[in-house]
Parts: sequence; C-alpha cells; structure tokens
Amino acid sequence: MNDPVVVTCALTGAQQGKEANPNLPEQPDEVIAQGLEAWRAGAAILHLHARDAEGRATADVGVFRRMVEGLREAGCDAVINLTTGGAVAGLPLEERIRAVPELRPEIASFSVGGGALLGRFDGRAGEWVRDRFVPLFSSHAELEQVARTFLEHGVRPELEVYHAGMLNNLRALLDRGALAEPLFVNFVTGIPGEITEPSVKNLVFLVDGLPPGAVWQVSSIGARNHFRMLGAIVALGGQVRVGMEDNVWIAPGELASSNGQIVEKAVRILRELGFEPATPAEARARLGLRGLEGEGS
Repeated sequence: MNDPVVVTCALTGAQQGKEANPNLPEQPDEVIAQGLEAWRAGAAILHLHARDAEGRATADVGVFRRMVEGLREAGCDAVINLTTGGAVAGLPLEERIRAVPELRPEIASFSVGGGALLGRFDGRAGEWVRDRFVPLFSSHAELEQVARTFLEHGVRPELEVYHAGMLNNLRALLDRGALAEPLFVNFVTGIPGEITEPSVKNLVFLVDGLPPGAVWQVSSIGARNHFRMLGAIVALGGQVRVGMEDNVWIAPGELASSNGQIVEKAVRILRELGFEPATPAEARARLGLRGLEGEGS
C-alpha cells in the first residue's frame, strides 16, 4: 500500500483578496468556516494567514489566536501552520515571527532566503507589472537567529524554498544545528520572477538536492499548475499543498466556491492514483510534531 499523503490547505494569503475570487476567506470567521470544511474534506494541515478588518495582511497575534481558538472550539484537530511570510506585505521581521514564541503553533512557515525579485513583462501593455523586490532576510546570521527561535519554542518550520540556491541556506542551517529533523520543505513554484517554474524536470532537480529524510511538498501557484502537478508530486514521494492562497480556480473558467471544494478535488485525484489523505495524527507522526500540547501558550 502507498503511504498516506499529507494534504495542506493554504486558506488565504497575503496578497490577492476578494477581487480575485469573492469566495476567498479574509476575516477570521470566514477562515474558520472554510478551515473546518477543508479539514473535513481531508486536509491534515491548515496554513493560516491573518487579515485586518480591511482585508490587508497583518501579523496581529490576536487575529491568529482568534482563528486557532475558533477551529479548536469546533473540534478541529488539524495541524495548524501559521505564516511568518509577511515580507511580501512589507511587514518587519519582528512582527512576522511574533506568533512563533507567543502562540507556539506546531508549524509555522519560514522562507530560507535573502529575498526575491518578482514581476513579469506584460507585452500587451508594454510594461513590467507587479515589479518589485521582496526582502526576506539580510544575512545568514539573521536566518540562523530566526531558525533558533523556532527551535527554542518547539515549532517546526515549514521551510519555504523558491529556487535551488535556497537549499544551500537550508543545508547550512542544518549543519549549524539550527533545524530539527525531519525537515519539512515547501517548494514554492509558479510565481512570476525569481521563483522556480513548476515542471517535473525542475521538481526532480530540487528533490535531489534535499538532505536525506526530508519531508516535502509543493506549492504549485496558479490555475494552470495547481492540480496537474499532483501526480508527479506524489509519484516522487511528496506531500500535497492546495488552497486559495495558491489558486482561486476549481476548473478552467470556474472560480472555486471554497477551500473545501479545492481539497475535495485534490483528494479525489489522490484516490484515483491509489493514495489516501493522511489524518492529522498520521501527519504529526510523519513530521515528528509535538501534538496540541502547549499550543497557544
């Protein structure tokens, strides 16, 4: 039998909002409702971003706490994965990582690189669009400092890797004893700019560069890649990430009605390929997580 596949649902992000899809959740009650639906559909991990009352990205610990408590009060035992990726929204580093020591989620995201030049040239308009540099970390010492903050508080980092060069940083942190194993790596692909394009060839190259024993998944950004990469990912031994942070479409020309609908489709594809979605307990065992003890303290 094939090992069960850990499905992460990234419910909402730091960039696009209801202008991209009116069903994208922004406020805590919306995120809680769609998180519960995604969990019931088979997501073992819920990846959460926070928005303020105007729908803008925030690192407000109170907003994160409200979402986590709402999920737990409804009986949801999914692994909670909080973002520290507010750099794309211009949030300072101290704010971005505050939820790690204050809420101690089982997982939080951690982008292991200096930054990324994003954007694409629109030939029709004759100009660059979304053209900007997103600074992540200014030095290896800063990367190590953040990695040790995760380690100190028993939080497993979801190591965000945008291109192969970031694997060098990951290995350096591992050599320094700043990362606990098993590593949990998320290959982010498909964003225009200095980000790996989603293809089987690129994925094989990235996976070959991982330290032994690492657990990995892929963010396939955009409607064109979101579902079609799933077969290659699980065939190579990876886990699955889907959700409206990465893609707001359920099919060509059809906007997703919810994150739950996206998870249902992903699980259907997995089962057609002979896999079952992992339960939260199985996900915790695979990633060596501590469980719910100490969460939110």
